[in-house]
Amino acid sequence: MFEVIALMLLSHQPVQPMVVGEASYYTVASSSSMTASGETMRNDALTCAMLTGEFGDYVLVVAENGRSVVCRLNDRGPYIEGRVIDLSLAAMRKLCPSSGTMKVTVYNLGKKPPSKVPLRP
Repeated sequence: MFEVIALMLLSHQPVQPMVVGEASYYTVASSSSMTASGETMRNDALTCAMLTGEFGDYVLVVAENGRSVVCRLNDRGPYIEGRVIDLSLAAMRKLCPSSGTMKVTVYNLGKKPPSKVPLRP
């Protein structure tokens, strides 16, 4: 929650969640190596897939455990009912080293996120 407050102070705009729900992750081995945006899927990149939003936008993903990560939207999905975002393996590991799914709140940061978004380790 501290990240959201800091983001509001940095941007001087109220930040509204895009979506709240279940996040999962996907890897090169479990999906196509080509994303919907035309980029090659990389497990070590901080990227994500959502059914809505513009390719190239950045999103702040805040997990219920308080950790957060900023990802760039470059793919479409998830296509499993109840899930709102698919994260790259690297992004999911920033949120939780051992979990496969977790509840998150997603905020749209636009094409160019603030230069300083405090993130928890």
